[in-house]
Amino acid sequence: MFSRANARVAALLRQLNGTGAACTAIGHKVACNATSASSTPPAQGLLHGRVAIITGSGAGIGEAAAKLFAREGAYVVVTDLDRAKCLAVTESINSEHTRSVPPRALAVPGDVTDEAFPAELVRRTIERYGGVDILVNNAGYTWDSVIHKTSKKQWDAMLLVHCTAPFRLLQAVEPHMRGAAKVELESGRKPRPRVVINVSSTSGIHGNAGQANYATAKMGVLGLTKTVAKEWGAFNVRCCCIAFGYVQTRLTAKRDKESISLGDGTRVPLGIPGMNFEDVAKTTVPLQRMGTVEEAAGSMLMLASDHAGYINGICLEVTGGLGI
Repeated sequence: MFSRANARVAALLRQLNGTGAACTAIGHKVACNATSASSTPPAQGLLHGRVAIITGSGAGIGEAAAKLFAREGAYVVVTDLDRAKCLAVTESINSEHTRSVPPRALAVPGDVTDEAFPAELVRRTIERYGGVDILVNNAGYTWDSVIHKTSKKQWDAMLLVHCTAPFRLLQAVEPHMRGAAKVELESGRKPRPRVVINVSSTSGIHGNAGQANYATAKMGVLGLTKTVAKEWGAFNVRCCCIAFGYVQTRLTAKRDKESISLGDGTRVPLGIPGMNFEDVAKTTVPLQRMGTVEEAAGSMLMLASDHAGYINGICLEVTGGLGI
């Protein structure tokens, strides 16, 4: 992907590699690892040298995706509302990739629903890595209630985190994805591949009792995905969404004391009261089990890689066969 660096960068790469340093172009920067004689992509290297922002990557599917993307060679920006978890995931990734220069992961804790945060997140990313190749809009939570009891606050909160926040992030990252591709086109180069992955839900695709707010927001994600696919496709920026079914996360676990805190201090409990989805999955899912976060992350990796280079504007249902 970065073989299209300008002549000056290419010359620098040749010079440094000739001295035994392993160098990679990252976005618009050059990173070198003087302790290695060659730059060998980890695992299969499906995302080697690419820069990925993954929201909600302090736990669950987002955490699994951040670690998997890093193992496949990506530089990962870990961002989460929970500062401690954000830092812990980043430290875990960097401790696994100690020879990476710059560090394989960057922590940018913050609230994606804060109007000013997307610009700060992208600024920090560009400052460290020089570009953005992959954006995963994964952050979110549920705040369930039947229609006649759903408050305005519950309704607005779901639309804010699942629709408005991803939209703001798309606007913030546009100069470095669509805009960067436009510059490449105008200079006679083919734009390198870039990808946006939005996380929807089977609740959005099929609806779900007690989740009018969540289902509406997650269906909105599908509309946003298809629009980005049509607007940015000519610039070699693909956009897809994934609708997860029963995956083992905090949102599908039995409700306990865990919760998230909104900007105004309101605490929203996580999990499902009185529900065991492990038992439900055994009777409703053809695979007779829930999915793991690693399997969920694998679907993200597939869509982010060049193996999915002609997949655009779709919603991939990752459900173990639920609903067929």
